Amino acid sequence: MLVILVSFAFGFGLALTRIGLPPMVGFLVAGFAFNMAGLTPPPGLDLVADLGITLLLFSIGLKLDVRGLLKPEIWLSSTAQMAVTTLFFHLVLLLGQLLFPSPLMDMSWQATLVLAFALSFSSTVFAVKILEEKGDLTAFYGRIAIGILIMQDLFAVLFLSASAGKLPSIWALGVLALPLLRPVLFRLMDMAGRGELFILCGLFIALGVGAEGFSLIGLKPDLGALVVGVLIAGHPRASELSKALFGFKELMLVGFFLSIGMEGLPTLGMFTAAVLLCLLLPFKAGIYHFIVSRFGMRARSSLFSALSLTNYSEFGLIVAAIAAGQNLISPDWLLVIAMAVSLSFAVSAPLGKNSERVHRYMFPWLTRFERDFCHPSDAPIDLTSIRAIVFGMGRIGSGAYDELTPVYGREVCGVEHAPERVDFNRAQGRNVILGDACDTEFWLKLQRDDKLELIILAMPNHHGNMYAAKQIHNLNFQCSVAAIARFPEEVEELSAIGVCTALNMYEQAGAGLARSVMQSCSLKV
Repeated sequence: MLVILVSFAFGFGLALTRIGLPPMVGFLVAGFAFNMAGLTPPPGLDLVADLGITLLLFSIGLKLDVRGLLKPEIWLSSTAQMAVTTLFFHLVLLLGQLLFPSPLMDMSWQATLVLAFALSFSSTVFAVKILEEKGDLTAFYGRIAIGILIMQDLFAVLFLSASAGKLPSIWALGVLALPLLRPVLFRLMDMAGRGELFILCGLFIALGVGAEGFSLIGLKPDLGALVVGVLIAGHPRASELSKALFGFKELMLVGFFLSIGMEGLPTLGMFTAAVLLCLLLPFKAGIYHFIVSRFGMRARSSLFSALSLTNYSEFGLIVAAIAAGQNLISPDWLLVIAMAVSLSFAVSAPLGKNSERVHRYMFPWLTRFERDFCHPSDAPIDLTSIRAIVFGMGRIGSGAYDELTPVYGREVCGVEHAPERVDFNRAQGRNVILGDACDTEFWLKLQRDDKLELIILAMPNHHGNMYAAKQIHNLNFQCSVAAIARFPEEVEELSAIGVCTALNMYEQAGAGLARSVMQSCSLKV
């Protein structure tokens, strides 16, 4: 049975990627097809799905700036969005009871309020996947979207506790002492070395310390994985751990998407209800956009955040299950929510993929909602009067910066995405700004003039250098561009897109070492 399920997932995933949809939509369709074929899901699928979500939230925590959640554009916008969206769907469901009298709609106003609350959530799994594929997980609008989703998860914890009629264990207060555990977790990561032991260390921290630890004290396991991820995010190898667990996370999330489609066999009435719910997604996106724009975000950032959240959440299934267990709603709503979640993914995927096109089409109308002030993180980046820019202020980038300083003086600028590295370079007297060259928004906000003569791409990631080089080409920069690479094929790729000088840093390092030895030892050839 497992082989058949894998075949369904691969077949439908491959088919839908051919028409421009992400594989996850194919996995959802595969789950429905598997169920409609009368096949029995293999044992352990739900466990795999739960592990996928847990590891996803753990990986989010590894990249999360917890201080960002305390910003008004996060906590206040998410609270306002939850309240306004819940009210909107509540009124829609009450109107639906008048317009479409049917057994499915026969429920109390308390039940419609619970369903409205479920529909106000957006899918963390889907949004993170879309942002990862676009490379915008660290973009400003991406951080806003992720912050809102995390706040929604916190609301989810409160709802689950209230619906169960009990509060978390008194031991839950021990969460406040978790920072004391941080040195121990750091020590474990240092001792784990590399390879499979390092991967197991990550799984132990995510599943053992985080998920299971929170479960024992009556809190949501997924939240535990997120919290411990945040706890060790400051470790130098946090990014390495995220990459090491990437394959496990991706594989297990396939089980999650398959499981959504296996909730049951839908009827025509249920499918119609799910389609009608999906027709309301533009209103949900509009609520997101309007609320986020109140905090000074540009039309583009507000729209992109809204499009990332224009879907229904898998948490809606949990809420519906709780309501059905308490006889508030018919169990048929479980299938309606499952189909609405699946269809919303199919609707949201092309919107996210073509967000730039949507923005160009809607820009004249969207600008009406912009405020008179602009959020500091969304303001234009002024690099006028700068003659040389170095992207990536690590060891190579800072060395290049220092070599350029005698020539350009203060007219050279470094760009670095890591705040701590920006602070370090500024302390050394270098002119460095915070920016991510792998973020589309950075290039759109960049203001420059004709004085720019040279750009050096010194980022350690070849994909980052390639992306930046393509943006430089697309935006028609009239300056010389140099970049570093690790392998000959990377040098060829950079040269093919117009980089005038692409250096193999290993070869150059070897040549530099040889010259240094010859000079210091006064050797003659």
